[in-house]
Amino acid sequence: MQPTIEQLKAFYRLCVRVSNLLQTVELTRYDTRSQRIIVLIGETIQVEILDNGEELIR
Repeated sequence: MQPTIEQLKAFYRLCVRVSNLLQTVELTRYDTRSQRIIVLIGETIQVEILDNGEELIR
């Protein structure tokens, strides 16, 4: 499986917002089991991007 176009667009927008805030993207992973992109920002913020491009902040 590969990420959807909506996920890739959301991932790009997220990376731009993070870099504008001078934060670092520590880890990026595509979970084939749940079909989500998981991004660790800094040491504490975790964002999951669903297949429809929606972002979940945990």
